[in-house]
Amino acid sequence: MRAVLPVIALVGRPNVGKSTLFNRMTRSRDALVADLPGLTRDRHYGQGRIGARPFLVIDTGGFEPVVKEGIVFEMAKQTRQAVAEADLVVFLVDGRKGIAPQDKQIADELRKRGQKIIVAVNKAEGMNPATVTADFYELGLGTPVAVSAAHGDGVADLIELALDELGGADETDAGEGEEEGKAGERRIRIAIVGRPNVGKSTLVNTLLGEERVIAFDLPGTTRDSIHVDFERGAKRYTLIDTAGLRRRGKVFEAVEKFSVVKTLQSIADANVVVLMVDAREEISDQDAHIGGFILESGRAVVLAVNKWDALDEYQRTRTKRDIERKLGFLSFARLHYISALKAEGIAQLLASVDAAHAAAFAKLATPKLTRALIAAVERQAPPRRGMSRPKMRYAHQGGLNPPIVVIHGNGLDRVPETYRRYLESYFRETFSLQGTPLRIEFRSTRNPFAERD
Repeated sequence: MRAVLPVIALVGRPNVGKSTLFNRMTRSRDALVADLPGLTRDRHYGQGRIGARPFLVIDTGGFEPVVKEGIVFEMAKQTRQAVAEADLVVFLVDGRKGIAPQDKQIADELRKRGQKIIVAVNKAEGMNPATVTADFYELGLGTPVAVSAAHGDGVADLIELALDELGGADETDAGEGEEEGKAGERRIRIAIVGRPNVGKSTLVNTLLGEERVIAFDLPGTTRDSIHVDFERGAKRYTLIDTAGLRRRGKVFEAVEKFSVVKTLQSIADANVVVLMVDAREEISDQDAHIGGFILESGRAVVLAVNKWDALDEYQRTRTKRDIERKLGFLSFARLHYISALKAEGIAQLLASVDAAHAAAFAKLATPKLTRALIAAVERQAPPRRGMSRPKMRYAHQGGLNPPIVVIHGNGLDRVPETYRRYLESYFRETFSLQGTPLRIEFRSTRNPFAERD
């Protein structure tokens, strides 16, 4: 039986370098990093390894334990939850600025929680370790360790020290962990996207049955993309709660520019995207732009119209017409009217996610595709261009996620876009490919007589 991986939480006041250290420990760029305080708001998980010893690490937001309201208080709740989940806490402090009153407040709270703690003095590059750590003995949490998250100095020693404290997994455990990682790749990755404040984090929390990510009535609360493994019945998922996308002209802060990039990356990395819109507001151009990016990325998609319970019959009719008019290009996607807060329509939403994922990865046999092509042409032949009509001979599958159908024949460069859409609709109906984009590619056979006199 595989040993449980040790869990290390990174805790500290804002802008001490926790996300930089997280990226260094996980050898990734999964956490947002910028020279701005308060960038990380939710807790963020990653897996690291040093030698044959794997571990989990949790990145947290800037911890301000004495604040009792607002978003800072919500961030503190997330940090406390990370500390409760962790086997050991790395308390990160800023060696350049020295000890701060807030460091003492955090030390007091951590001491009361009884967790194993290592004080890591960051930004110590080029400095004498004994000098840079001297002030931090005052915290009363043991011997401080000098590191530089940005340059990597002392980080390996810090991880080794933490794992030695915890008795980290041995080489046999690590091998089993790799097998579990491969199994984890079979999870359906679901990116939940939409404009700010449509209820994305509330949906994640409802699916998980806990306050896993901050759900706060303030647009733009989520800035990073948070990955959460989740199981329901025999199905395994990874939920990706993403930052709200705004129009380019309204993205003023550098933080929000990072968030847009992370959200678009999440769409590209997902198997299925749940596009959430707010039933109480008009479908905006921005909703359509997000839908367009999902379509261009070739991702399977499910539409979720949230806060449906807040509308009367007249408003519901108007919203349905608005969706049909502005998001009609996503007509292949299943549409659900839900209330994330009240957990209404969630089971049906997940069923559509499963169906969209199955459609995106459907394997279509060449004989069946060719028979479907012949039937489509018999029902409606491609229009003539000049003296001849394009001839379609056979079809085969050219890719998955999204499914690509490659059609071979003669004169296919003259097939109009309207006929391409007809074929797309026919294949989708024939093979039950609802929820995923479908791409048609034409490949014409070279005419050996074309260049003769």
